[in-house]
Amino acid sequence: MASTQITPPPAPTIRLNIGVTGHRPANTAFAANRDRVETVLSGLFDQIAAAAGGDAVGPVRLHCLLADGVDQIAARFGMARGWDLVAPLPFGRDLNVAINAAPDTLADAEALMAGGKADDPHVAARAASIRQLYDAAHLFELAERDALLASLYRDKLGAPSDLGAAQAFAARASARAALAGQVMIEQSDLIIGVWDGASRAFIGGTGHTISQALEQGAPVIWIDVRAPDDWKILFAPEALAAPQPVDREGRDAMLANLIAAALRPNGEDGNAALAAERWRPRSSRIWTGYRRIEAVFGGQGKRFASLVQRYEAPDAIARGSQAPLMAAVRALPCGDFALAETISNQVLGRFAWCDAISARLADAYRGGMTANFILSALAVVVGISYQPLAPIGEKWMFAGVEFLLLVCILLITALGGRWRWHGRWFQTRRVAEYLRHAPLLLVLGAARAPGRWPKGDDVAWPEHHARQALRSVGLPRMAVTTAYLRSALRDLLMAHVTSQRDYHRIKAERLTSVHHRLDSLSTRLFQLAVVSVAVYLAMKAAAVGHLVPYGWPDAVSKYSTFFGVALPTFGAAIAGIRYFGDFERFAAISDVTASKLDGVHSRIMLLLGAPDDHLDYARVSELAHATDDIVVSEIESWQSVFGGKHITVPV
Repeated sequence: MASTQITPPPAPTIRLNIGVTGHRPANTAFAANRDRVETVLSGLFDQIAAAAGGDAVGPVRLHCLLADGVDQIAARFGMARGWDLVAPLPFGRDLNVAINAAPDTLADAEALMAGGKADDPHVAARAASIRQLYDAAHLFELAERDALLASLYRDKLGAPSDLGAAQAFAARASARAALAGQVMIEQSDLIIGVWDGASRAFIGGTGHTISQALEQGAPVIWIDVRAPDDWKILFAPEALAAPQPVDREGRDAMLANLIAAALRPNGEDGNAALAAERWRPRSSRIWTGYRRIEAVFGGQGKRFASLVQRYEAPDAIARGSQAPLMAAVRALPCGDFALAETISNQVLGRFAWCDAISARLADAYRGGMTANFILSALAVVVGISYQPLAPIGEKWMFAGVEFLLLVCILLITALGGRWRWHGRWFQTRRVAEYLRHAPLLLVLGAARAPGRWPKGDDVAWPEHHARQALRSVGLPRMAVTTAYLRSALRDLLMAHVTSQRDYHRIKAERLTSVHHRLDSLSTRLFQLAVVSVAVYLAMKAAAVGHLVPYGWPDAVSKYSTFFGVALPTFGAAIAGIRYFGDFERFAAISDVTASKLDGVHSRIMLLLGAPDDHLDYARVSELAHATDDIVVSEIESWQSVFGGKHITVPV
C-alpha cells in the first residue's frame, strides 16, 4: 500500500470532562442555602460552557453519581445545556434506585430492587426522578457486589433498630460510593464540589471525594454551601487545611485558563502535529545502523538479515496483530458491545499510526547518530591511509574522500536538527506507548487521574492527545459483573502483562549482550593498537642494539602509524556508539520493568484463583492501574536516558 493512500485515523474529539459531587438534601447548610447554591452552580456552568465552546470541541461531558441533591441538580443543569451525562454508579441500576430513593420499608425497597414501584408516593417520586435521569444518562454500573449489598440493605431495613446491621451496610455502601467517585475523578479534568467544609472523614462523602481529587492532581472548584458566592479554585489538598482568601476578580480568568489548559495545553494541537506526519508502510533501508548494531552484537537472530520493517496500516491492525485482543474484548460477558468497535476505530488505528511514524523517526535519529560515529572514524582512517598505500603526491585522493565523509557527517547532523528527528521521535513514541496499553484501561473504565500523567520537558501535547483519545472512548455503557471482571483479568490483563514481561526480559538480555560485546570489541581494538605501537618500538630498540637490520623499523613505521591511529579511532567510535546507545542502562530499565510486571503477573494469578465473592472491581482495576504505572515509569526512565542526546557531530 502506497504511503500516499494512508490518511491519519480519526482524531479524538477534544472535549472538557467535569465531575460534580455535593451534599444531599438532608445536609442542613445545603438546605438553608439551596436556592443560592443552584444559582451559583448554574452561573458556573454558563462560564464553563462559554470557555469550552468552539467548533472543534465536542459537548462537555458531565460525570456524577446521580445521588439525590446536588448530583441530580447538576445533571439537569448539564442536560439543559446539551452536555453529555455520564454516571458511574456505585451499584447496579435497580439497587442504586432503591438505595437513593431512601424507602422506609423493606417492601418498598424490594419493589424498587425488582424494577417496580414503591407504595410510598414520596419514595416513588424520588425513584421516578432517578430513573428519568438514568434513561438520559450513559451508565457505568459497578454491579458485581449487588447481591451482597442487597442482602445488607435488606438486613438494615428489616431491623431498623439493629445498629450493627446499619453500620455493616453503611460501611460497604460508603466504600462503593468512594469507588464510583474514584472513577469520576479519573474521567474528569476538574471537579466541582458543593460542600460545607465540615468533614473529609466520611468515606465516599463529598469532603472525601474532594480530598481524593486534590490528592490526584485534579483541580477542584469548591462551592461552600455556607457562602456559595465565595467559590474558589483549589489545586492541592493542603488548600483544605489552610484556606486562602477568595479572589473574586481573578477566579473567573483562572477558571478560563484552567479550561483552556485542559482542552489545549500551552495552545498546542496534538491532532495537527500528528496529521502533519507522513505515514509510510515500511522502514527506510538507509537508517538501519543502530538496529544493525543490535542485530550483530545482540546474539539473538540473524546478524546480517534484512532489517526492513513493514508497518501495519491503521485500518488493518485490528484484523492483524491486535485480532486476539479484539476477540477477547468482544467476548467479554455482558459487556458494552460497541466498545470493541470504538477501541478499534479510535485507539488501535491511532496507535498503529504513531507507532510506525515513531519507529521510522527512531531509525533516522539513532541510525543517523550511529552513522556519524562510523563516518567520523572512517574519515580519520582514510585521511591517513595514504601513508602505507600511496606516495605523498597522491594524498589528495584520500583527502577528497575524507572531505566527503566529513560533509556527510555535517549533512546528517543538519538534517536531524532541521527535521527534528529527536523531538518528533520522542513525542510520537510517547503517544504510541500510552495507546498501546489503553484498551486494558478502557474495558475497565479506568484512567490515569489528571495529576498522574507524566510531563515532558519539551511539549505537553503527547500526554494530552493520549488522554483525549481515552476520554473520547469514555466509560463503557454496561453493568460490571464478576464474570466480566474475571474474563477481563484472564484474557486481557494477564495476556498483556505476560507478553510485555517476556518482551522486556528478552530485550534486557539482548541489550546486555550488545553492551558487553561492544565494550569487549572496543577494548580489543585499543589493545591491538598498543601491540602495533609496541612492535614498532621493540623493533626500533632491536635495530639500535644491532639485533635486526637498521632499515626494518623505517620499513614498518608507516604501517605501525596507520594501525596505531586506525585501531583506537575505530575503538573510540565503537565506545561512542555504546555510550550513545546506553545499552546497559536500557537493559537495566527493561530488567526492572520485567520484574515489576512479573510481580503483577503473580498477583493476577492469585486473584484468578480466588472465589467470585473476592473478585471485585476495586482489585481488578487496581491491577490495571499498577500495570499502567509500570508502563509510564518505563517511559519516564527511557526519556531520562535519551532526552538530552540530540543528534550532533561525534565528539
